Amino acid sequence: MTSEPIVHVRGARRRYGTFEAVRGVDLDVHRGELVALLGTNGAGKTSFVELVEGLAPASGGTVRVLGRDPYRERRQIVGSLGIMLQSAGFSGDLTVAETARTWAGTLTRPRPVADVLTAVGLDHRADVRVASLSGGEKRRLDLALATMGDPELLFLDEPTTGLDPESRRATWALVQGMLDAGTTVLLTTHYLEEAEQLADRIAIMQAGRVVRTGSVADVVAAEPARVEAVVRNDGGRAVTPAAADLPALAGVVGVPDIDRTGRLRLRTTRLQDDLLTLLQWADARRLRLDDLDARAASLEQAFLALDDTDGDAHGAPGTPRTTDTEAAA
Repeated sequence: MTSEPIVHVRGARRRYGTFEAVRGVDLDVHRGELVALLGTNGAGKTSFVELVEGLAPASGGTVRVLGRDPYRERRQIVGSLGIMLQSAGFSGDLTVAETARTWAGTLTRPRPVADVLTAVGLDHRADVRVASLSGGEKRRLDLALATMGDPELLFLDEPTTGLDPESRRATWALVQGMLDAGTTVLLTTHYLEEAEQLADRIAIMQAGRVVRTGSVADVVAAEPARVEAVVRNDGGRAVTPAAADLPALAGVVGVPDIDRTGRLRLRTTRLQDDLLTLLQWADARRLRLDDLDARAASLEQAFLALDDTDGDAHGAPGTPRTTDTEAAA
């Protein structure tokens, strides 16, 4: 990757009347990397990505793609972009092949229609009308057309929604192949496994702002690990020691929880050290830690921990969230 970002955003804002969906976002995407943009519905992902795609002007801040304003100078860069929207809206009366050939006519250097349809597993459906495709097949057609021009920068908005697990992994392989060939990708997804599989970096949006960025490892490292076990004596009976009777744990977060069945739960920032201390403590007292489960934090845990803090952005806890479009209405 070069030091000059292919996407450079500073202080980007987007308003719908009095509602501000994007509130001062900073983000760089470097050539050849995949950045996954995560966030709940209403976080501002789609509103932000439309700014970078050049589909809408920013209300404030700076947005540059390939060194240009993607809205005002869209004509100069559109040939280098591939965009897969959540719904492309192609005519249902055309066949898959006719749709692909029509799209190819809008591109400067399109790949052969047969090649792109084969890549997404639609070659055997080439003569089928788009209206007759399943939801997953329509998503694969969207991906085929978005990648037909070998774009420098590819936008993927929820690319595997509606796909079965096999098709989802085939899509991941196709995207990975494009990354290996030097394509840059900005991905929005609700599938955290997808972000873990593909992303060089992730950016989590919340209430119109990017609240955390970094590699998956960086983001996950900010969350404590978890330890869970059932404490039993050597006769197999559950033991419920008070939290104060547990050993001193160097990385414990909060107060360990022990219920009446002897189930111990705790969170720690020093998993190895505290797990060893617990095992030594149990051994010295002739106790067993049954059903022991000790694991590092996951991306899902980190994502949900951030989401738990967003009450001020979406109303009081328990208030239903809205999509970007609903919020803008």
